[in-house]
Amino acid sequence: MTTDQSMSAAVSAEGVQRSALEGLRTLAPRPLTLDDTGLSRHFLTELLIKHLYDAGLLTSKKLMQRTALAGPVLEGLIEFLRKEVLIDVHGQGFDNRELSYGLTQRGRDVAIDAFARSGYLGPAPVPVERYRELVRAQSVHGSKVTATSLNRVFESVVLRDALKEQLGPAMNSGRAIFIYGPAGTGKTYITQKLTGLFDDSCLIPYAISVNEQVVSLFDPLLHQPIEEAIHTPSLLFDQGYDARFVNCRRPRVVTGGELGMDMLEIHFNPVTKEFQAPLQLKANNGIFIIDDMGRQRATPMEIFNRWIVPMEEKRDYLTLGAGRHFQTPFDQILVFSSNINPLDLADEAFLRRIGYKIYFGYLERDEYAQIWQQVCAEKGIAFDPGLLEFAISELHARRDVALRPCHPRDLLGMAQDRVRYLGGDAASLDAQALTWAWDSYFVSLDAEVEMSPSPAAGRRNDHV
Repeated sequence: MTTDQSMSAAVSAEGVQRSALEGLRTLAPRPLTLDDTGLSRHFLTELLIKHLYDAGLLTSKKLMQRTALAGPVLEGLIEFLRKEVLIDVHGQGFDNRELSYGLTQRGRDVAIDAFARSGYLGPAPVPVERYRELVRAQSVHGSKVTATSLNRVFESVVLRDALKEQLGPAMNSGRAIFIYGPAGTGKTYITQKLTGLFDDSCLIPYAISVNEQVVSLFDPLLHQPIEEAIHTPSLLFDQGYDARFVNCRRPRVVTGGELGMDMLEIHFNPVTKEFQAPLQLKANNGIFIIDDMGRQRATPMEIFNRWIVPMEEKRDYLTLGAGRHFQTPFDQILVFSSNINPLDLADEAFLRRIGYKIYFGYLERDEYAQIWQQVCAEKGIAFDPGLLEFAISELHARRDVALRPCHPRDLLGMAQDRVRYLGGDAASLDAQALTWAWDSYFVSLDAEVEMSPSPAAGRRNDHV
């Protein structure tokens, strides 16, 4: 690339960046007055006092970073706290340019009382009313999936066209999706790649406020912030979009057998005195995948019944305890995945509410061969057509084991493990190594009979 081309690319990237910033500013403008925040002065002064109690001394800049409040808002709060003799000035900071603030004894007493009511210590929250508006404005259903985008995401994935033709419209439908089929047919892998269909971002609040009760929402384990030069300290925290939000990739929340009904409700920690948002709230504007449906701690009908109202009304109802209910948006693509027949999990009345039921079955020979070749390339194994034919004809066919997408990776990986152990060339596998991997991978029928507690339980079946 020439110097001119490099400069042109840099200018183009800067233009895209500025355009993105303008979009975020429009979506969530930076509050420059107390009224703009949607929060009361009493609430915000208590939040500042708690931060000062936690840190000791803080400059205005550090307080802005901790609370995500702009300078004009913060200056008014500091002035009020000084008049109320809750904070005092401790001279210049370490850089000899900024004043530092600390609590008076009265301020410390107020902080202790504030922590007794709420342990939240973070950026200022966003009122739930503002959160509802923002979720609607950046709805995941506004990002349409096309055949081109779907083919791009699954370009290197062996997935038959019939499944693509179901998945694409399902993602655009705004309705829940039920993916089912035998174990090992790629359901989990495919569903988790669906978020790749969305290459845009959304704003996630650090926390929301419900009648000034704070519910933490941003989760660094689930939300992936987008690194951006447009949100830099040079903006002095007074420009750009509302710093109470984090610009993230659209969420992808995945849960499996560990799911319990408590994880779908607001959790209150009595020790820290903090409220934590449930999974579906963290998944808003993204995708929520419930994997291994039917194997959760809660019964299938308990979980399904929990979704009837959100699926139909596109809103959820949560409680903070003591009968304090509030409404939140339900803006997400809800995906159920199971290797159990849907009719064994839910009644027809509920299944009618799910728009798409997509079956993932076993592979054809050519599909299995494509995956086999891909795995060989990934693992640095020399592709041997004879070894592939041996696996299909001698191992799978003779033992009547269906072809599944998981088999090539598992069998070739285990065969490599053995070759490495014996000091051989892991790039070259033979039928002996593959047979050893097969015998180690599948449950031994003879061992099954020996371990069976009764003759009835010892019937010979094919188990993986």
